[in-house]
Formats: sequence, structure tokens, C-alpha cells
Amino acid sequence: MKHVYMNNAATSWPKAPGVAERIVQRLEALPGHAHRTGFDEGDGAEDCRGLIAELMRVRDVNRIAYSPNATHALNAAIHGFRAPGGARVVTTEAEHNSVYRPLHYLLERGRIACARVPVDASGRVIPEEWKKAVNTGGTALAVFSHASNVTGAVNDAALLCAIAREAGAAVLIDASQSFGVVDVLPEAWGADLVAFTGHKYLLGPPGTGGLYVRPGTDLTPVWVGGTGIRSDSDEMPQEMPLRLEAGTPNDASFAGLAAALAWRRGNPQDTDAMAGLTGNIARQLTALGANVVHVDGQRTPVVSFTLPGWDVEDAGEALQKCYRIVCRTGLHCAPRIHAALGTAPQGTVRVSLSRFTSQQEAGYLIESVREMLR
Repeated sequence: MKHVYMNNAATSWPKAPGVAERIVQRLEALPGHAHRTGFDEGDGAEDCRGLIAELMRVRDVNRIAYSPNATHALNAAIHGFRAPGGARVVTTEAEHNSVYRPLHYLLERGRIACARVPVDASGRVIPEEWKKAVNTGGTALAVFSHASNVTGAVNDAALLCAIAREAGAAVLIDASQSFGVVDVLPEAWGADLVAFTGHKYLLGPPGTGGLYVRPGTDLTPVWVGGTGIRSDSDEMPQEMPLRLEAGTPNDASFAGLAAALAWRRGNPQDTDAMAGLTGNIARQLTALGANVVHVDGQRTPVVSFTLPGWDVEDAGEALQKCYRIVCRTGLHCAPRIHAALGTAPQGTVRVSLSRFTSQQEAGYLIESVREMLR
């Protein structure tokens, strides 16, 4: 058996057909830079910003600002959010360190107060606790992940946004784990800010991501510099997306992402088949005696588990070295969720599928775990 890749929640593989070729084509073409002479960003299917807006059902493509990844987008949102000193921010126990660490940075410097909302045993935000938290103490900003990178549990984004906005809070959503595999609809939800990445379920290259910014939401730019226009001003332009896009763009990688998005548009994923394969893996692992994190309702193609008699890291190493199954182990950069899951302090073995994962590969995973538990 060749390598079986089951680490798509970290980065997808393989990429969509045509991505690598499009990157090479762009690198070999006569260079041009955004907003400078000779550059034309949009040309139909290759217009990456337009394709992202189309997938999000966002009416104004200029509300999508490019970034190198979701981490940069989250930092731009958190550090750039305009709130008085000591403003209250509410987040959850399921967040990735790309949310926690920027918040911790501000908390340590006395610039915000921060509350964390508990999650249930599947890693999903408890709406009653969310409502209680955002209605306490004049919350300025509420931050949550659309889907857990540890369990795959998808939150009801429309409900959580409505609760927060009713309390007068702005909403930032981390859609790193959901965009491309489930609907991400910022305008329909009433979200103010949505961070995303291109290299996971959008099947694009690393170095791509972005931030949706709702009209009327003005962030203070975190990165400032050249934009190609308004060069006579000492400040960043007010126009979106330029306001959040300082410096030379990663044109080749975004061309690759455009190729992935165009391919995806012409090749819709079989969501039911992917969900069925994910659920079947979870059921069969449970039947073998693995301790599987149970997830009801909508989920991404992620299964987290531990194995009796096995240290988490050793189990992952055995899967990769003995069975050539590429997976992920540990805390998955979301350390606080594991208390709710009962998997602290070691974390879990995580397998994450994509539209390219086959029934044969899933069966091989089950047989490999069966051998490990004999």
C-alpha cells in the first residue's frame, strides 16, 4: 500500500487538478503587480477574489482581503478590531492557537478582558453558555470557530452570530476548517469578519487565505506599506481590499487557488458520500474498541480517537511508520478543548479525509488499527 494521506485538516493533498500547472504558468509569465501598470487581476474563472466571493455568496468582491493564511487573517481581525482599552472579548474553549495567542497577547498587555465559553463533549459551542457570556459586561467582540479542527463538529454559525449581534457584539468567525467542505455564508449569518485559508478544503496551495470584512466594519491595518496607489499618503488607503493588503501580493499562489476554485465549481463534491465515509470510519473504530470522540449532527470529515494500551504519539507513529498512514497526533494546536473531550493531556490521533479519500483507504485504516489492537 502506498502512503495513505489522512491529514487534510492540516493541509489538503492531493491538490485540485491544475493548481501546480497554474502556479508555474504564472511564475513563468511576464510579472506584474496588483494596482501597478501591466497587471490585471480579473479574467473570468481566474479571478480568485471573485470566485471566493461567489462561494461565500458575498455581493461585493472587495470585501475579501487576501492574506498569506488564516493565522494572518485572524491576527489582522483581532489586532485591527477597533475597541476601547479593556474591551471584553468572548471566545470558546475549542479555539485554535491562531485565535488564543493573539487574544492572550492583548490580554497580557491589559488591552482586553477575555472570557471563554465551554463546549460539549463533541467540541461544539453550547448556545446557552454562549448567550450568557456575550450578554455579560458589554461584550465588544465574539470569536468562534465554525468547525473544530480536533473533532470536526460544526457550530450553528447563524445562531451564534444572531445571539452575539443581539447583545451588541461584533462577530469574528474562524472558518479555516469549514470553508470548502460546508457552506460559509457571512452575509446570510450577519458575521462581521470571517477568516479562511486556501490550502485545506479549498484544495489550493499554501500561502493563500483571506478575511471577509463586512461593510461598515473598519479595521486598523496591522501591516502597512506599499499598495501601488495613493503613494502620496502617509497612511494606508481607505479602500478595501487595499487597506488590508500591504506589499507585493503572492500572485502565483492566488492564481493556483483560483485554479482550485474553478475546478471545484465544475466538480461539485459529493458531501453525502464524504459524510458517510467519515461516519463509517468512526463506527468501525468504535467497534474495534477505540475511544472515538462522538460527533452528532453536521461535521467535517474528521475523526479523533485514542487506542487502549497506546500512547497517542506512539499510535500515530505506528500508523505512519508501520502502515504508511499519514495522520496527526497530539493537541492539534487547540489545547483547551481536550478537557471537554476527556483527551487531556495527550490529545488524540486525528484522521481527516478529503473528497479524494477512497473506500479502500478507509478500509486499510480500519485493518491497520485492528492489527494494532490485537
